[in-house]
Amino acid sequence: MNQSSRPWSTARWFLALTIAACASTPAEPPLTPAQRDKIQLDLSLLDDRGLRGPRNGLRSMGYEFCIPANERYAAEVQRIDPTLELMRGSRGRIGCAKDQYLCVGQTGQRQYRQVLERLAALDYTSRIVESTFE
Repeated sequence: MNQSSRPWSTARWFLALTIAACASTPAEPPLTPAQRDKIQLDLSLLDDRGLRGPRNGLRSMGYEFCIPANERYAAEVQRIDPTLELMRGSRGRIGCAKDQYLCVGQTGQRQYRQVLERLAALDYTSRIVESTFE
């Protein structure tokens, strides 16, 4: 029996295992209404790439939120959102307390809505607002 006539060739086994692994990956639970309310941005202004404005002047929306001044939390939010800049010691327009870090991110990224939802699902974020960079 040659390689091509085997019912389950190596390639087929690999494909079956890949599909099984993807199918068993748990989906993130949907946001609760309280978590969804943390996102205080008008996402209807954004296209599927997280950009807004006229066709010849598209730009991302900046957003900011506060987290406790803790390096573990800082690393976690930066893993979720690689656009984030942490501004330790800055209050921002949102008004972070002295024991908090200001986090500033951008919507102009792949799957920006999922990023915002993952940030809102964190117990230590209370609200995410637009950052106007005035």
